Amino acid sequence: MSETILVVDDEENIRHTLRGVLADEGFEVLEAPDGRRALELLRHAAPRLAIVDVWMPEMDGIELVERMRNQAPGVPIIVISGHGTIETAVRVIRLGAFDFLEKPFPLDALLGVIGRALGTNAAAAETAALAAAGPAPSLAPARRFPERTIGRSVLVNGQGLHSGARTGLILQPLPPGSGIVFGSILSGESVPALVDHVDSTGYATTLVRGGMVAKTVEHLMATLHGYGVTNLLVKMQAEVPILDGSALELCALLEESGLVDQPATVEELVIDQRYALGSDDPARKGIAIEPADLFEVHYVLDYPPPIGRQEYTFRFTDLEAFRREIAPARTFGFVEEIEQLEQMGLANGGRLNNCILVGKEGVVNAPLRFPDEFVRHKILDIFGDFYLLGRPLRGRVSARMTGHSDNAALLGVLRARFGVPALKGA
Repeated sequence: MSETILVVDDEENIRHTLRGVLADEGFEVLEAPDGRRALELLRHAAPRLAIVDVWMPEMDGIELVERMRNQAPGVPIIVISGHGTIETAVRVIRLGAFDFLEKPFPLDALLGVIGRALGTNAAAAETAALAAAGPAPSLAPARRFPERTIGRSVLVNGQGLHSGARTGLILQPLPPGSGIVFGSILSGESVPALVDHVDSTGYATTLVRGGMVAKTVEHLMATLHGYGVTNLLVKMQAEVPILDGSALELCALLEESGLVDQPATVEELVIDQRYALGSDDPARKGIAIEPADLFEVHYVLDYPPPIGRQEYTFRFTDLEAFRREIAPARTFGFVEEIEQLEQMGLANGGRLNNCILVGKEGVVNAPLRFPDEFVRHKILDIFGDFYLLGRPLRGRVSARMTGHSDNAALLGVLRARFGVPALKGA
């Protein structure tokens, strides 16, 4: 018996194209021009899968996904959009969509996603093709690393990049299995440093649980990643201080505290296949992760002059590589964006000594620490955000013109695939 796919799109030509392609693949197709009609069809039919457009009149695709998850929780949903953003992808995946595709997409890419969603012969055919090409390289077993905390409590004071307020950090040791936890100096509330608690990714990564808010955590998380710290209490008030805009002072803080290996181990997360969001087109925005022999980040940054195109690959071979190649790279901003950021209540703590400021003629507060300091800082952010999976990671991240929202989107996919560790008190 043919399997049925529900196509929901207000553009008749899109529905016509998809109907033809899906019929050629042996699927029965139900069509709905809007969300209301789609929900009516779901009362009388049980499709194996749904393809839903985002931009539709009356009820948009995001609302439809949310209502479909309640009405037909077993139906995988593929969301498509001609005006999509990574933020949209994050939102629909968190609501329960199986995947997100940006129009125009190759039809074979759509069929591949359908195959994964349905577990049909598409996956088997891909496996057979790989087998015919020869045996795939096997993944090395996951390694185990000692859990680690700091030797003694240390503190640092500074200014929040976005709030502009004076702030500080107190780092305190935690026992094995505790994880990295951000706690309020004032209320005692806390939030684990895990992707489940990422609340905002506009210009920085923010964690929220209950009344506890921890803003701009990415540079500290990158430093903890580099030093292999797995158990730590970070007591703070609202925002991690920006310090000099890089991770260097945070490296010095950890070295001041000392590091202590603990009588427990943590297993690295080994990426088993390619996971991607956004576009594979090298001229467009996108992020992906694939198997590798260690943690590696390849980033392409392409801004108009005076920055231009920068490309860098960082292989996390050891702590010294992180301290030498990535930790010194500072955050950067543009003179023309300052007014807009201030209107948004952001970058109130930006100063010439804690960020690279770029004008139309070039860097205002030269000199740079690296000729390609901009792209290295983007890698620093990725290095921090990806530690929100709660354990070391083995895989190669490839990204182009992406930011914290994109990182969070891909982390959400990995979270759904691998899960995260259960932490004491989490």
